[in-house]
Amino acid sequence: MIYEPYDYQEYATQWIIDKEKAALFLDMGMGKTACTLTAAAELLHDYFEVTRVLVVAPLRVAQSTWDEETAKWDHLKHLKISKVLGTEKERVSALNKTADIYIINRENVKWLVDRYKSSWPFDMVVIDELSSFKSHKAQRFKALRKVRPLMKRVVGLTGTPAPNGLIDLWPQVYLLDGGERLGKTITGYRDRYFLPDKRNQNVVFSYKPKEDAEEAIYKKLSDICVSMKAEDYLKLPERVNNTITVQLPEKPEEKYRQLERDLLLPLMDTDIVADTAAVLTNKLLQMANGAVYDEDGNVQEIHNEKLKALEDTIEAASGKPVLIFYSYKHDLKRIKEYLNNENVKELSKPEDIEDWNKGKVPVMLAHPASAGHGLNLQAGGNIIVWFGLTWSLELYQQANARLHRQGQKHSVIIHHLIAKGTVDEEVMKVLENKEAGQEALLNAVQARLEQVL
Repeated sequence: MIYEPYDYQEYATQWIIDKEKAALFLDMGMGKTACTLTAAAELLHDYFEVTRVLVVAPLRVAQSTWDEETAKWDHLKHLKISKVLGTEKERVSALNKTADIYIINRENVKWLVDRYKSSWPFDMVVIDELSSFKSHKAQRFKALRKVRPLMKRVVGLTGTPAPNGLIDLWPQVYLLDGGERLGKTITGYRDRYFLPDKRNQNVVFSYKPKEDAEEAIYKKLSDICVSMKAEDYLKLPERVNNTITVQLPEKPEEKYRQLERDLLLPLMDTDIVADTAAVLTNKLLQMANGAVYDEDGNVQEIHNEKLKALEDTIEAASGKPVLIFYSYKHDLKRIKEYLNNENVKELSKPEDIEDWNKGKVPVMLAHPASAGHGLNLQAGGNIIVWFGLTWSLELYQQANARLHRQGQKHSVIIHHLIAKGTVDEEVMKVLENKEAGQEALLNAVQARLEQVL
């Protein structure tokens, strides 16, 4: 296929070529992969500035997205791809192949760094979904940090750079510039730009930006980070958000309130115990969905009201394909058993994606963590149902973007099953509030293309 880029894609490609440290904060579906591959091809074979490119990506994206994109466009077909995946023997074999671009899943980054150490051979590193490196304590961040001085060029790609607030930016930006803009340490970054927020005596749980800190951070990043929103450059179909309120019956609601109040719910042969706020919130989310793990790890069913609402929603779709996002393994099992339909399928392998996009799957079940990055599902349907919500703005946005993206031909309807008076309602509010905060960051570094094109 002949590549005919939009103006913003040409701008994004040139941004990568012009800068040794570059980040693209592009909405899902805007073609980050194609832009990056085009830039890499030019840097490899036209400018001769790099010799080996490493792409670090989520596993499912590493398995299919990058090489599929390379095969799709005529101007990229000459690129040689080697996927460093599978067993250690398979990964070593892939590294020994002659290629332009090597692709590895982020779980194996530490293994790769330990293998090469100071002999690091990749002069250009692309971090797909940069926001997955938002924890400075994670092994994947610590590993890449060690070899950052050995990288000539680094590119970071994400649509959600600060899913939980500006505090998440430091590790990501460090991997881009080695600490030039936001400092060499997370402690220094926090001291300069943040104040303690929620705390218990000397233990600080969260931080809030100091006055004018946001503007100062945005200014620091503006020379290497460019942000673009799909709504500004692409004509996407309408997105309709719908809340379906689920009323719990009296007895299940009493059990919910008891656990919420007492942190303990005695059942016939076991107990549901929540000894911390985090555990309590998790248990309450499970109960809102209809089942909960007890202290022995067994599933205790509380109600089936969400299952009824889900069935009604599928029926109302009048035969149109429905993509369902679930939260817990017992959600998956209960949904399958309740619907009891051979046409209900779980997204677990590449063939399932192909079947969905061909219209062969009326109901697809997926966990947002496994379907949240890089999958193109827009050809298969336009209806999403959130059986259980996630606290993660990143997962929520990425999962919705599997259908609401470039190439979707119909309005995308996103249903949220919300148990009335439960923590479901709070999660919805938090997602909305985080989304507003995310807007501030993206607006601050958004490319003003009309000024330069």
